[in-house]
Amino acid sequence: MGKPQRTVRLRFTVLYASLFLVSGIGLLVLTNLFTVTAPADFPEQLEVVRARQLLAGSLIALGVMLVVSVLLGRFVAGRVLRPLRTITAATRRITAENLHERLAVPGPADEVKHLADTIDDLLERLEASFAAQRRFVANASHELRTPLATMRASLDVAEAKPEPRLDHQLAERFRTELDRVDQLLEGLLALARVQHGAFADQGEVSLRDLVTEALRARETDIAAKDLKVERELGESRVHGSPALLSRLVANVLDNAIVHNERGGWIRVTTGDNGFEVETGGAVLDQADVDRLADPFRRLAADRTTSDGGSGLGLSIVAAIAEAHGRRLRLKARSDGGLRVTV
Repeated sequence: MGKPQRTVRLRFTVLYASLFLVSGIGLLVLTNLFTVTAPADFPEQLEVVRARQLLAGSLIALGVMLVVSVLLGRFVAGRVLRPLRTITAATRRITAENLHERLAVPGPADEVKHLADTIDDLLERLEASFAAQRRFVANASHELRTPLATMRASLDVAEAKPEPRLDHQLAERFRTELDRVDQLLEGLLALARVQHGAFADQGEVSLRDLVTEALRARETDIAAKDLKVERELGESRVHGSPALLSRLVANVLDNAIVHNERGGWIRVTTGDNGFEVETGGAVLDQADVDRLADPFRRLAADRTTSDGGSGLGLSIVAAIAEAHGRRLRLKARSDGGLRVTV
């Protein structure tokens, strides 16, 4: 058998009993010290009897005080710990299925109330985290199911009408959908690495150099949509992961190119305020823009297009920015388009 568990109530009981007992001993000592001495002509034998009676009474009082101290200490400890037992029982009842429940402990604003409120705040954050995880899994399942369903439908068509021309079209369709699945999985892995893993490659990184290199690599895509690029590239150095910061810049620029209108414009700025990209286009609702950093969140117009991306680009940007102590800000421009600032 193991050693008996030392509960907080037992420790409080010993503490309170010790305090009461010490107080009782002190009271008895003072009583004996200030006891009125007998007159000089008082018989010595009676003096001895009187002293023995006083000692016996003191010992009896001390024994009674000991028992009362233990009982009273246990009672007081139970009263003090009752709110904690309530909090413990309520917390044990809360699981992943009922995270919406709260302790809601009433009473004065003391340490116990502060503890209960802190646990309620923790439960609120856990509920939000679990809800976001469920949405993420549901959206990821949907995004993966869509290209698989397209490939399955293409196979059904090819089986119903076996023609060499259709075989070539089927191969092209499969290649497109497989590229989409690969892009989605690569985005999911990148998002998981940034959110749950520390990056080892750290150093001083020039955002101006990263932007210049990224724009050079995308000259063909920019020319294909006849986009005008305005550059205001001041020196801006950041301490962090070169690979992740390069991914951040690439995702923002890809988002600006893919979701831009033909013949539109892009303004890229680096400097003391960080990295900013502006694009023209239709007037956007700020409420929709605020949700673009959520995984798989797209604007309504992008849901029906096949080149809308995986829906993870800005989510990865937000995660990389947070990992570097920065924040992604999305602002709908009043005259149309979007402003992305990191």
